Order: sequence, then structure tokens, then C-alpha cells
Amino acid sequence: MLDALVTGLITGNTYALIALGISLIFGVADLINFAHGSVFAAGAMVGWWLGADLGWPLWAAAAGAVAVTVALGLLIERLALRPLVGGPPIAPLLSTVAIGLILDRGLELVFGPETRRFPSALATGNFRVGGIRFGTLDLVILATSLIGMGALWLFLRRSRLGWAVRATAQDRDAARQMGVNVEGVQGLSFALASGLAGVGGVLVGMYYGNIEPSIGFDAGISGFTAAVLGGLGSLPGAVVGGLLLGVAESLGVTWFGGSTRQLVSFAVLIGVLWLRPNGLLGAAGALREPLTGTFAGGGAALRVRPWQVALGAALALGVLPLVANPYQLQVATLVAIYALLALSLTLVAGTAGQVSLGQAGFFAIGAYAAGLLTTDGGWGFWPALLAAGVVAAILGPIVIAPALRLRGHYVSIATLGIGAMVAAVILNWEDLTYGPLGIFGIPPPTFFGREIVAPRDTFWLASAVLLVGAGLVWRLQRSQLGLAWRGVRDDEVAARSVGVDLASSKALAFAVGAFLSGLAGSLLAHQFTYIAPDTFGFQVSLLALTVVVLGGMSNILGAILAAAVLVGAPELFRPLQDVRILAYGLILLLLVRFRPQGLLGVR
Repeated sequence: MLDALVTGLITGNTYALIALGISLIFGVADLINFAHGSVFAAGAMVGWWLGADLGWPLWAAAAGAVAVTVALGLLIERLALRPLVGGPPIAPLLSTVAIGLILDRGLELVFGPETRRFPSALATGNFRVGGIRFGTLDLVILATSLIGMGALWLFLRRSRLGWAVRATAQDRDAARQMGVNVEGVQGLSFALASGLAGVGGVLVGMYYGNIEPSIGFDAGISGFTAAVLGGLGSLPGAVVGGLLLGVAESLGVTWFGGSTRQLVSFAVLIGVLWLRPNGLLGAAGALREPLTGTFAGGGAALRVRPWQVALGAALALGVLPLVANPYQLQVATLVAIYALLALSLTLVAGTAGQVSLGQAGFFAIGAYAAGLLTTDGGWGFWPALLAAGVVAAILGPIVIAPALRLRGHYVSIATLGIGAMVAAVILNWEDLTYGPLGIFGIPPPTFFGREIVAPRDTFWLASAVLLVGAGLVWRLQRSQLGLAWRGVRDDEVAARSVGVDLASSKALAFAVGAFLSGLAGSLLAHQFTYIAPDTFGFQVSLLALTVVVLGGMSNILGAILAAAVLVGAPELFRPLQDVRILAYGLILLLLVRFRPQGLLGVR
């Protein structure tokens, strides 16, 4: 137990370094930097490259990693924040999401996806005090973390530049009137935060001995959890939150096994957001204004006549099956499935204004519900399809409950954590979901006793379900409930003043969105006949979000066309497979910057 406590405190120090950067940026720029975990991964990979490949001394490799991450922080501030000042608050948030995806995929392309050994000349386990065993490496990590935190505290408290950072965090407009260069302070904050992330990446590589380019997502979740636990914007809270999270994870691993580490982190994140969203040391007013607008004012929607929509649907359903080969029809089926998933986010994010970064969780619930009902339960395809949507719709508002009373960035953090937590539960609940083995032998759909296996028939099936989903979203958007959702999206305060129950409206939006995601997940399970937890990672949620932004948030036809572009093109052109995820990030970044209203505009 004592060893677990020491391990948790050492790990918590690295979490605190990440959380400090997240809180610093949030305090100064009122922005959750979703690329921060990717910067952490970049620090770890650059440190490995300098130390292992080039043979630099450990201190020089660490300094080089910090220099690179500082440069990345300045670049992120220039790309994700400065050009978008004065625009909708959602814009910089989506920009950091896009930049994080670009960095993650870029690291994989540069270094390769494999795990590699991180060099460390420091001993482990060479000291023993009582029943506690620790090593020189543990002491170096602890000392480095404490020195970094202390230096940051002294900088903010004792230097004029640090006072400018604190003044900007407290009141940007007042700081500007007092002569503070707010833009310069923002850049400095991103540089400091990214430098801390670089230090954390090197320390984690030294501690665990193995790293890979994909460690950024888990590190980012841990950093967000620590920052939220301590209180977003509170630097002492970031330290306390990091240490508490490290200890909680270490004890969880000791008691329940190593596979539960992520589950503990996600559970802490959701629990804190539910019970005390301001955190342990956060200010009472830490809940900022909601991310209103959702690009609603970004440009007029293009008018598409009903006959044009009907003609396009007739061509897709009637002509495409006659001219396309079987592989192209399989791709078209995938497009229809992901378009249905995107429609769920069109309703949640576009119409109701709740930016969800965890839609893949509901997608997974539907897929597993259908897979288990048809394989273990012996259900037919159609009852399982409907049940998958209903199960997702019932569980959706339940699992999303912590986000219903949150606003702004907290909603995005909560949904990100919830989506990751669903995947972690699926991975660990082996008695029900078969864990990492996944579900094999999911039967194909049937229609009046005949199996639907021909590519043309599966395309028609997916398209029919997509049309039903599109009709449902269209009808809801034009209903009284849709009007209430748009009111919540545009101005929560005004919506509440005219009698809209915010929590109930958001819950209904998530329920309907989860229902559509569940239907899409069921179709995917029967299309692939095999599903596993890694089928529903964060990249799926990001793909859905990119589709929605490209099509025009809340634009139904735009979501379908964007799915054809973003899902169909990479599948049809195999050379694009390696850069597909990178392309999603670039497209999302360029859209937010130059065409936030999407292809067809926002309704």
C-alpha cells in the first residue's frame, strides 16, 4: 500500500505539470486547450529521439524537448486563438481539437506508431525506507516537478511579467487598459504551459520506460481531470488535483488491476464535474458563459429546393447501385452509417448547441447492444436494431447527466470523458462485452427471412435508415422543441427567461442524438460482423464533429454531403488512408478559420 502511495505521488507530479499548463491557459485565454496532451506526447517523442537516436545527454535531450514544445505552444496560440478573437467562443475550442489531431497523427507519421524504449541512466528501486522502495529516478522526477512548480509560482508572484499574466487572467479588458500587451501575455502563457507539458513528457518517458506517439490522449484526459479536480484556472488546485489523481489511479491499479487505470481517471473526472464542477480550490464563478452561437451567425445557409433533394436521393438510391462496383457500394454503405452518426451530432451540437466530443460512446453502446442481442440473445436484426437505438437513448441522458447543468468548455470536457469512459467500461466488463476480444460472428441483417449480404442491398438498407433518421431530425428541428433547442444554443439566459427548462431540453437532445447514434452503431456492427473497443475511439467522435462542421452545423443535407467527402474519398482512394486522420484535422482547422458556416451554411 505504501509503495502504491509513493507511485501515485510520483505519477501525480507529472499530472500536475500537465494540469498547471491547462489551468494557466484557461485562466489567461478562457480556453480549454485540447491540444495540450498532444504537446505532452511531442515532448516525450522529441526527448526520446534526442536521447536514444542522437545520443544526447539526458539533460540536453530534456532541454531540447522543452524548446520544441515551447515553439509548439506559440504556434498553437497563433493558429487557434489569435486569428479567432471576436468570433464565436466555440471556434478556438474546435481549433485546438483540430491541432491536437494534426499533432497526434503527425507524430505517428514522423516517428512511427510502435512503442519504443525511453533511455534513462537513473536507477530505480535502489533506496528503501521502512516498507517503501524508491529509486534515484523517483527523486529526480519529484525534484524536477517541485522546482518547476516553484519557479512558476515565483514568476507569477514576484516578476512584473508574472503580474501581467495574473492581471490578464483576472480581467482582460482592465489589463489592456492598464497597458498590458494581452496578446503577448497569451503567447507567453501558451509557451510556459507547453514547456511544462514537455517536461512532463520526458519525465513520464523516464518513469515508465516505454513511450509511443499516441500517449497524448490519455495524458490529456489525466491533465483535464487533475485541473478540473483542483479547479480550472487555479494553479494550486492543479497541483493538488494532480497528486490526488495520481494516488487514486495507483490505488485503483493495486486493488483492481492495471486495465482499470483509465477507468479510474474517467470516473474521477465525471464525478467531480457532477458533484463539484468548480473543483476543490476553484472560484465559485468558474463556470464561464456558455459557448453560444455555434457559428449561427457565420453565414447564410444555401437554399436547396425540395425537388433538388428528391432528385439527389433518387440518383443515389437508383443510379448508384447500377453503376458502382461492390467495393464502391460497401464504401457508400459506410458513408450512410457515418452520415447517420453525424446527424445525431447535428442535432446535439448544431441545433441544441452542446458541443459533444464523445459521440462515439453512444455509437459503441448501439453497436454492442445489437451485437450482444443477436449473438448471445438470438434476436433478429430488426428488433435488435430498434433496441440498440432505444438502449442508447435511455443510457444517453443517464451517462450525460453530469454535463446537463454545465456550460461552455465544461460540456466538451464532460462529453470527452464520458465517451472515453464508455470505451473503458466496454474494455473492462469482460463478462458482458468480452473485453478486448470483442464480439465475433455478428449475423448479417435479414428482411422477411432473407439475409441481406449483397453490397447493393446493404447500401439500400443503410440508406433507408439514414432517410428515416434525416426525416426525424428535420421534423424535430421545425417543431416547438427544436425552437427551444435553438434558444438554448443561442442564449441560455434568454431561453430560461421564457420558460425553457435547460436541463430537460439538453437531456432530450442527447437522448434523440444517442438514439440515432445507436442505430448507426447497430448498422456498423452488422456491416463489419466484428466489433471491439478500439473501433469506437476518440477519432470517431472527431470525424463526426468534422463532418458536422464541414456540412454546416444543424444542416441535415450538409452533414450527408460532408460524410460522402470525408468518409467516402479516403476509402475509395487507398493512398489517402495513411493521412486520412491528418486530413480530418486540417479540414476542421481550415473550416473554423475560413468557412465556419460549412458547405451549405448553418440553419
